[in-house]
Amino acid sequence: MGKPTGFMEFGRELPGKRDPKTRIKDYRELYLDFSATQIKNQAARCMNCGVPFCHSGCPLGNIIPEFNDAVYRNDWEEAAEILFSTNNFPEFTGRICPAPCEASCVLGINKPPVTIENIEKTIAETAFEKGYVKAKIPKKRTGKTVAVVGSGPAGLAAAAQLNSAGHLVTVFERADQIGGLVRYGIPDFKLEKWVIDRRTKVMEEEGVIFKTNVNVGVTIKAKEIVKQFDAVVLTGGSTVGRDLPIPGRQFKGVHFAMEFLSQQNKRNANINVEIDHTGEPYKNGDLLATGKNVIVIGGGDTGSDCVGTSNRQGAKSILQFELMPQPPVDNNPQTPWPNWPMILRTSTSHEEGCDRQWSIVTKEFIGDADGNLTGLKIAEMGWVTPADSKLPKYQEMPGTERILPCELTLFAMGFLHPQHGGMLNELGVEYDERGNVKASATYQTSVDKVFVAGDMRRGQSLVVWAISEGREAARSVDLFLMGTTSLEAKDHGTLDTVYIK
Repeated sequence: MGKPTGFMEFGRELPGKRDPKTRIKDYRELYLDFSATQIKNQAARCMNCGVPFCHSGCPLGNIIPEFNDAVYRNDWEEAAEILFSTNNFPEFTGRICPAPCEASCVLGINKPPVTIENIEKTIAETAFEKGYVKAKIPKKRTGKTVAVVGSGPAGLAAAAQLNSAGHLVTVFERADQIGGLVRYGIPDFKLEKWVIDRRTKVMEEEGVIFKTNVNVGVTIKAKEIVKQFDAVVLTGGSTVGRDLPIPGRQFKGVHFAMEFLSQQNKRNANINVEIDHTGEPYKNGDLLATGKNVIVIGGGDTGSDCVGTSNRQGAKSILQFELMPQPPVDNNPQTPWPNWPMILRTSTSHEEGCDRQWSIVTKEFIGDADGNLTGLKIAEMGWVTPADSKLPKYQEMPGTERILPCELTLFAMGFLHPQHGGMLNELGVEYDERGNVKASATYQTSVDKVFVAGDMRRGQSLVVWAISEGREAARSVDLFLMGTTSLEAKDHGTLDTVYIK
């Protein structure tokens, strides 16, 4: 380890943020520069534990103590080599990952954990700055072709890994730009899109072929893709949003979060707001929070993104509702270390202005004669023990019903499963009990030579999990095509070659 006493000498420190009053006037990233001395001190806090739980906390199995040590020694090339060996896109995860690794940090048992995410971002950006990130063109091609359908983090990770194995990889994306949810679901103030463009340029130089505006199952038959390629990897994500079918759902002003967020990302990129992130025309015109009372239903990251975007658009007021009770502010005994703690989290968007309310159920949308949304009928929820039961029930509290003014409601309640119509139904893949694509332990679907990875397989999840899924699936595809593979994965290094028996 770099400095045995580092965790005792230095406290946890993160980069400063631009003032909320000024940053809501633009869509640039929020964080200020962090000095070399500061990042070295943060890396010094890593204890190089005998059993580093951060490894298991990270879905990618990043080798965290080792790259922390390299940062402390100012060996950025070694740090980059270690980090990129397990994570294809640390420039993504270093910005938008909730950092489950930090929740599992051993130091975090009784002190603030190591700032792993920020160190990761710094390594990635330093690697690009110093020229360590270069196109690695395979020395030999296998003659095998692979189609990756979907260009989110799972698809990009699968494509990068399979290309490195020597296969000719073509990525099909139904939207007009590469990136999937990272492109059109994540606001620019969390991840500016030049970060994606920089990475895809490197991948193109390595030989990966990108084709946008190709909606497999619509503009081209899915079965034709299967015929043309030796293997197909489905990475289309979980895209069917959870709806709220209550009275008044038809009023203008009730929309899914992705429709709202993707529009603003297109504006930021100077792209006409005509075709949405699914490749279909926007049906509800321009969605803007300007001068409106906005209510966001859903208390997660997507809801927070809606809050930040609404503030930047000049909303009159912003409310964010969560159906469940408010979680504890600090420690939660129900989720002890090293589990991901279920505690109250305040995002940078919440800092910019938002009224958050918990235990709220939405009962009805109210509208005017012209069909425009004017308000929401809500009520409070609570735990009540009925007279005929010993167990409390979470139910609506009598006498709490009221109507709130609202001209724009955004659903940020998560996603149900991938879109079944089109590609998936045409292929005839099997679904699991949740409506996701069913797959074996090797990521194979019920259709010959068709694999699946990411949210389309496991359900809605984190970007870091999507990257992990793409890497793991790539290893299985390589084994399927060649009968052997040395592609690294979570439990396998490049020296751990596997053969089909």
